[in-house]
Amino acid sequence: MVNSINNSAKVAEFLLKINAVKLQPTNPFNWASGWKSPIYCDNRKILGHPDIRSFIKNEFVSLIRNNYSPSCIAGVATGGIAIGALVAEELQVPFCYVRSSAKAHGMKNNIEGDLKKTDDVFVIEDLISSGKSSLKAVRDLRDYGVNVIGLGAIFTYGFQTSIDNFKSESCIFSTLSDYNVLIDTALEKKYISEKDLETLNQWRNAPANWNPNA
Repeated sequence: MVNSINNSAKVAEFLLKINAVKLQPTNPFNWASGWKSPIYCDNRKILGHPDIRSFIKNEFVSLIRNNYSPSCIAGVATGGIAIGALVAEELQVPFCYVRSSAKAHGMKNNIEGDLKKTDDVFVIEDLISSGKSSLKAVRDLRDYGVNVIGLGAIFTYGFQTSIDNFKSESCIFSTLSDYNVLIDTALEKKYISEKDLETLNQWRNAPANWNPNA
C-alpha cells in the first residue's frame, strides 16, 4: 500500500531534489548484489534536511494514526533508526531498534530498547528492495515474542519478489512512495527524458537481467 497519491508524489519530489534518489540511465550504478542499476537510493540524506525530515516524519505519523495503534515503534538498523525515533517521539510511544545481527559482546542483543512481550510493534524502514532485511527484523521481533502489526518504508522499488516475500511472512507493509510514482515525478519535473523513461522501465521489468549496453 502506498500513502495518498498526492503526498507520495511530494515524497518522490523531495527525494529527487536532495539526491536521496539518483537516476543515471546512461551511467548505471553497481549494486552490492551485482546488478547494474540506473537508480540508487540513499534515504539517509533526508536527515540533513530539517524541513524534509519533518515532512517524512509527519507522513509516517499520519499513516500510522490512520491505520494502526502501536504501543511501540521499531526501527530497522541502520536506515530506519533515526526516522523511527522521530516518529515514536511524535506518537509518544516507546522506541526500539533491530540490529542486522546480534552484538558479539555484552548482552549480545539484536533488539535494543525496553521492548515488552505485550507490545504491538510497528516497524519503520528506509528502503525496500527485496524485503529480506526488513523481514529479518520482523522475524526477530516475532521471535522475541511481540506482535508486529505492520511495517512502513519511505520508498520501495516495488519488485514482485518483495511483494511475494512480505506475503509469505504475512506482514502488512506500506510505503510513502514507490518506483512508479518516482519515475512519473522525475519525468514531470524534467529530471529524466522520455528516452530515459524507456530505459528505466526496461530495468524495472527485469532488473536482474538488465543490460545497459543491449
